[in-house]
Amino acid sequence: MAGCHACDLAQQRTQVVSGEGAENADIIFIGEAPGYNEDRQGRPFVGAAGAFLDELLASIGLTRRDVYIANVIKCRPPGNRDPLPAEIAACKPWLDRQMELINPKVVVTLGRFSLSRFLPNEAISKVHGRVRQMGNMVCFPMYHPAAALHQGSLRSTIEADMRRLSEIVKELESANAPDRQDDGGRQLALF
Repeated sequence: MAGCHACDLAQQRTQVVSGEGAENADIIFIGEAPGYNEDRQGRPFVGAAGAFLDELLASIGLTRRDVYIANVIKCRPPGNRDPLPAEIAACKPWLDRQMELINPKVVVTLGRFSLSRFLPNEAISKVHGRVRQMGNMVCFPMYHPAAALHQGSLRSTIEADMRRLSEIVKELESANAPDRQDDGGRQLALF
């Protein structure tokens, strides 16, 4: 990734922000793009939105070491503007490869760009906090943590969605436990 020049963002970046966390994580959180702080540090979600994400993770007993955190695009757009379709397309193979290697059970989309990567033509306001089956994974759309920083009224919604995510993870773990089998001896699974 560090040598990628598939789009013009490579000319302006300080560094590529690939992602971080457990390489065998059951949950991957995917945002839209690195911001100023992320570009400087080379880590995803390290600014104010990242502090809120850390708080959200802690509220359900998780840390960054328990999950994987990435973005749809890996380089900071100038002035933190929205990612362009060509930039999203250029980074698609990188995110695809991360998903393949990590093989998460739950994909948490953070914001509309991440949502549209997995559930095109859906509106975050209509689908946040609702589980969607995607092959052998579950997609769980949430508002981006930065939304709560700009629109304080969304904070309680985001916190409620995170609690719901915790419930979903527990349900998935319970459904995949070895002692949960159907009459034919096969393990029950939600994916």
